Amino acid sequence: MLHQFQKHYTLEEARALLPQVRGWLGQMQEIRERLRQTEERIGQLLASGTDAAGGASVNSQIKLLAELQGVMHEFSRREIQIKDWSRGLLDFPAIIGGREVFLCWEQDEEDIEHWHELDGGYAARERL
Repeated sequence: MLHQFQKHYTLEEARALLPQVRGWLGQMQEIRERLRQTEERIGQLLASGTDAAGGASVNSQIKLLAELQGVMHEFSRREIQIKDWSRGLLDFPAIIGGREVFLCWEQDEEDIEHWHELDGGYAARERL
């Protein structure tokens, strides 16, 4: 049977990654806040007529974007799907009952307790 994903997580494997995943999500949220602040500074510079190209704020923004890309790579190389950054909503590819599905987890949840079909999404979540 052909599968969309190469990596499939058991519930135990996905649970074991939660501490790391929480850390990565925290890093992403921190970087996003720093990016927001940098974009605000660049906007102020541009509004005042200052050429921001090559300035410290632009360089900072580029570094932050590279840092964000590095954290996102931790998810993509493991085939963990980021569905909603702000909520910390993630899907882990899994096999349940011989079918390829997602184990679904949200950042404020203590444990992974839901799953859904690949095309089902959050609204179609079911308890494990």
